[in-house]
Amino acid sequence: MFRRTFWFGTGMAAGVWATTKVNRKLKQLTPDSLAAAAANKALDAGTRLRDRAVGFAHDVRDNMAQREAELDDALGLNAPVDRELPAPRRHNAIESNPTYVDRTTYSYNRNEDH
Repeated sequence: MFRRTFWFGTGMAAGVWATTKVNRKLKQLTPDSLAAAAANKALDAGTRLRDRAVGFAHDVRDNMAQREAELDDALGLNAPVDRELPAPRRHNAIESNPTYVDRTTYSYNRNEDH
C-alpha cells in the first residue's frame, strides 16, 4: 500500500510539474509575449549600440586632442611667447623699389588705347 501511495504522489508531482512547464511555454508563445520579448531585445541592442557609439566618440575626441597637441608642438604654437616687438623697419617704398614707375605721365582712360 505504501508503494502505491508513493508512486501515485510521484505521478501527481510529475503531472503538475509538466503542466506548469507547458503552460509557461504556451504563455511565452502568445503574440503579446513574443512582441514584448522582441521589443525588449531591440531595446537591449539599441542600448549596446549607443554605448559603443558613445565609446567610439570619446575615443575619437581623445585621439583628436592628442593629434592637435602633436601638431601644435610641431608648429611651435605651444612655445613661450616673446613679449618684445621686433625693431621697426623703415623703408621708403618709392625710393627703394627699383621697379617703381611714375604713373603720373600715363593716362588711365581705357578708351584712349582704342
